[in-house]
Formats: sequence, C-alpha cells, structure tokens
Amino acid sequence: MSTQKHYTGLIERYRDRLPVSASTRIISLNEGNTPMIQLQNIPRLIGKDVEIYVKFEGLNPTGSFKDRGMTMAVTKAVEEGSQAIICASTGNTSAAAAAYAARAGIKAFVLIPEGKIAQGKLAQTLMYGAEIIQINGNFDKGMSLVKEIADHAPVTIVNSINPFRLDGQKTAAFEIVDDLGFAPDYHCLPVGNAGNISAYWKGYTEYAVSRVCSTRPVMCGYQAAGAAPFVAGHMIDEPETIATAIRIGHPQSWDFAWAAQKESGGWFDKFTDEQILAAQKMLSQYEGIFCEPASATSLAGALQDIGSGKIPEGSKIVCTLTGNGLKDPDTAISQCAAAHPVTIEASLDAVKRAILDCL
Repeated sequence: MSTQKHYTGLIERYRDRLPVSASTRIISLNEGNTPMIQLQNIPRLIGKDVEIYVKFEGLNPTGSFKDRGMTMAVTKAVEEGSQAIICASTGNTSAAAAAYAARAGIKAFVLIPEGKIAQGKLAQTLMYGAEIIQINGNFDKGMSLVKEIADHAPVTIVNSINPFRLDGQKTAAFEIVDDLGFAPDYHCLPVGNAGNISAYWKGYTEYAVSRVCSTRPVMCGYQAAGAAPFVAGHMIDEPETIATAIRIGHPQSWDFAWAAQKESGGWFDKFTDEQILAAQKMLSQYEGIFCEPASATSLAGALQDIGSGKIPEGSKIVCTLTGNGLKDPDTAISQCAAAHPVTIEASLDAVKRAILDCL
C-alpha cells in the first residue's frame, strides 16, 4: 500500500514558513505544486545553449498564480472573523477571490473595469457567485476605490496590498528550488501590479537565508509597452494593452518590485502587444503550452535578452507563466487563421485531400 500523502495545498506543504498556527482553518483548493516544464524546441529554434523552464501557474485551480496568494489571504480573513472580502481586478484576482470566498462560505465583492476583462475570467467570477461591481474606469481607479471603501464597510481587502497575498505567492519560489535543486540564474516574469516579482524575491531570499539554496536569481521584469510604469520610472494614468492581466499603470507593489530589481541586479523592459502575442503563439505551437497573453511577456523578454547576450549562454532560466490561455479565448482565436476552417464534404476522399494538402 502506498504511504504517499494526499497533496492538500501550499499552506500545508510550507506551513512552517507561513503565518498560520495549528488551529488555523485552512481555506484551500489544493493550489500550488504546479509543473516546471523545460522547453525543448524553442532553445533549438533560437540556436542558443540555455536551459529554459516555465513555471506554469495556469494549472492552479482557477487558472492563475493568484490562487497562491488568495489561499493565504482568505485563510487569514476567516481566521480574523471576516464575513466578506473585496478586491479590484483585471480578471484573475476576481476569479480567485470569488472561488476561495465560495470555499470559505463568505461573500466576495469584486470591482472590475467595464469592458476591460477577458471573457474567461468574467465567466469564472460569475459562476463562483461573487457580487460583481463594474466601474467606468480602469483597474487603478478600482484599486483606489477599494482602499477607500475598506474604511466604510466590513470587508477585508485581498489585493496584493494585503501582506498575506505575498506570503502565499512566495511559495512558487520555494517550489522552483525544491524541484530543480537550485535557484535559477535568471527569473523572468510579467509585471503588472508587481506583487509577483516582489513575492518571488521574498521566497528566494528566505530560502537563501535558510541555506536551502546558495544563490538567488537575477530578477527580470517585463511589461507591456502601453502599461510600463517601471520602464518609464513613473506611474501611468491610462495604461493600454491587449495583455489585460498587466494593464496596470499604478502598481501597488511599486517599492517592493524596485527592491527586487535592484537587490538582484535585474532589470525591467517593455514589449509591444505584437511581440507579446508572437511569444504566446510560439509557446503554443512549438511547445504545446497555452498561456494567456500577459504570461507570454516573460518569454518575450527572455528570448530578447538571450538573443542580445544580456542573458548569457549556459544560463538556467525560469519564466513564470501566470495564467492559462483559456482565460482569454477571444484573443487566441483572433490570432489563428484556422479559427474559421473551411467546411468540406463528409467523405473519405474529401478528408484525405484535406490532409494531404497540409503535408
């Protein structure tokens, strides 16, 4: 008989490194433990001697890395007696908040920008039963309102200004080191609200201090060109990009992210929507990994910096893929010429001709 313990989520796995006690009621959907997939075809395609791994966070329960922070934020909210949570969101946070609130048996309120949320994310949030409030404004305006309303209503904010969110998200760095046996040389991430790059750096630093790993990676943060406050060096009032998950001009983890970049010797850069979508398609068609557009920003950045030599050959690189491609099906379909296939007769000859024409 197998003695292997059933995996029950990242809080149980890393309980000794998280702010919970033996009596804490854990609110979990068995998040975390996401795969590290080594890319095989893309390194050969670019002709560079590098090891590229992707940490595919799109295989968390609600399809994004937000579940890591939400399990901690909702667990602590329940522990403190809260009956409701609230967040502003471009989509992924709202889905995670709604799911974990449902699991906990409490109410979730989410503020989303009208017409600026991908359909997959909106569908999730609706199905999980959250109270959705659409605003005539972007994420940054929603975040401002959430911070104000917390002083006027009995709700717990579960955006990344909640410190427990970063505690949950730091476990992804733990998993990477545990899986590889070492910290990578470079870690590439999409940057929107900047909680994730801050959390990864926190995790790597805690493992280094505990001597679980002997080094920490260079942190490389990549943004969409239309929403790149870290590249500009100042906040942006009207961010715009097809990569909705990082369409944020006023990042809440501004200081933490700058610290991660400076302490690691890393950098920020920006990419056009066309470059981001090309990386998304490349990852799907050459590696069979389907991530949402914002996620592919990490690969776009890594490939550019490998090509220029900024990331040298021989490096071990991890790219975080923050969300699943099914989050934004409309953007994916719009890229594919085969999305509207030609209809043929239902006969063997017709199917055979169609196949041979493609070979």
